[in-house]
Amino acid sequence: MATDSGTALTSVPSVHTGPAALTGPTTGTGPAPRPWHVARGGTAGAPPHAHAVADASDRGARLVAVGIAFAWHLAIGLPAVLEAGSGMAAPAVVAAGWLVTALVGVATGVSLLGGGLPPARRLTAVLLVVDAAVFAAVGERFLFTTANWVWGGLAWFLLLVLWQRPVRWLLALLAAHATIALVAVALHDATTPADLSRYAMYVYGTSTLPVAVFAGAAALTALARDRAGTAAAASAVAAEREAAERARGERQARLALVSGTAEEVLAALATGDADPADPAVRRRAALAAARLRRLIAESDDVPDPLLHELRAAADLAERNGLPIELVAVGAPPELPVDVRRALADPLTAALTGARGWARLTVVAGPDEVVVSLVTPDHDGPDDPVPTPDGDRSVEHLHERDGEIRWTQTRWRQA
Repeated sequence: MATDSGTALTSVPSVHTGPAALTGPTTGTGPAPRPWHVARGGTAGAPPHAHAVADASDRGARLVAVGIAFAWHLAIGLPAVLEAGSGMAAPAVVAAGWLVTALVGVATGVSLLGGGLPPARRLTAVLLVVDAAVFAAVGERFLFTTANWVWGGLAWFLLLVLWQRPVRWLLALLAAHATIALVAVALHDATTPADLSRYAMYVYGTSTLPVAVFAGAAALTALARDRAGTAAAASAVAAEREAAERARGERQARLALVSGTAEEVLAALATGDADPADPAVRRRAALAAARLRRLIAESDDVPDPLLHELRAAADLAERNGLPIELVAVGAPPELPVDVRRALADPLTAALTGARGWARLTVVAGPDEVVVSLVTPDHDGPDDPVPTPDGDRSVEHLHERDGEIRWTQTRWRQA
C-alpha cells in the first residue's frame, strides 16, 4: 500500500499501522498541555488575557499620573513663577528650568501613553540638574513659596520618568531631591528651627503622594494580572473537566458501538449458528473487524485522524491478502468524529467485499473532502453499508458496471 500527501504513488509496499484488529480499544490521547501557566506577580507565564487586563489597568494609571503632573505644572507652578517674576534671584533660570521640565514631561507622556517607557537615566539626570538650578536661582525670599515649583512639581515628573521601574529608584531620587533642597536651605542661610521645620514638612508633603500613586499603580496592575490569571486558570480547569467528561461519554459510546458490531457475529460463531467457512459469514466477520479497527483508530491522537482511520481499515484488508493502494492528495481539515465516521464507514464496508485489488483515494481541501474506493466487480450482491449517525452533509455514492465497483463519500463545508 502506498500513501502520499500531495502526489499519487503507484508502488504497493506493505504497511503496518498499528496493533492487529480485535485486540481491544486503546487510546493515545491525553490532556493537551496548556499553552500557558499562571504565574503570580505578573511574570511572562501569565495568559494573554491576564496581560491584557493588567495593561488596561496600567494604561489608566499612566493617564492619571500624566494628568496630575501637567495639572500641577501648569495650574500651580506656572502662575506662581509668572507672579514672582523679577523678584527671584535669577528668574530666567527658573523659567528655563520650568520649560525644560515641561518638555521632558511631554516626551515622557507621549512615550507612556503610547505604551512604551521613557529612557530613565538620561531624563532623571536632566531633572536633577533642573532641581539644583531652580533651588539656587529662586532666592531666599521665594525659597518656601509656590514660585519654587520644584518643591512639589518635580516629584511628579520623576514618577513619570521612572514608571514601571522599582519603587526604590523613586525613593532614591526623592532622597536626592531632599538633599538638594537641604543644601539650598543651608546656602540661603534658612537654618532657623522654623525654616528647618518648614523644610521637613515640604519634603514629607511633596513626596508621600507621588510615592503612594507610584506604588499603588504597580500594586493594582499586579493585582489585576493576578486576578485575571486566576479567573483564566479556573475557566481552563472547567473547560478541561468538561472536555474530559465529553471524551469519556464518547469513549463509552464507541465501546457500545464496538460491542454491537462484533457481538452478533461472535455469538453466532460461538453457538454454531454460523459456519466459519461460509463466505457470507467471513465477510460479516471481516466487516466487524474492519469497523472495530477503525473505531479503535478514532481514539488515537494523531495529526490526521481521517487518514489514520482509513489506513487502519486498509491495513486490515491488506493483512487479509488484498493488495491495496492508498493515495492522499491534500491535507484534510479538522473534522468531527461523526463526520469522519460517515466518510469512512461506507469505504470500510466496501473493502470487506473487495476482490483482487483495491485503490483508495483521498482528495482533501480546506472546505471539501472526497474519499473514493475502486475495486474489480464480482458476482454477488453489494455488501450492506452501515448507517452511522454522521453529519448529513456527507454524501454517499455507489456504482458498479460489471468491471469495477466504485464507492465514494464526499463532505462539503456548509
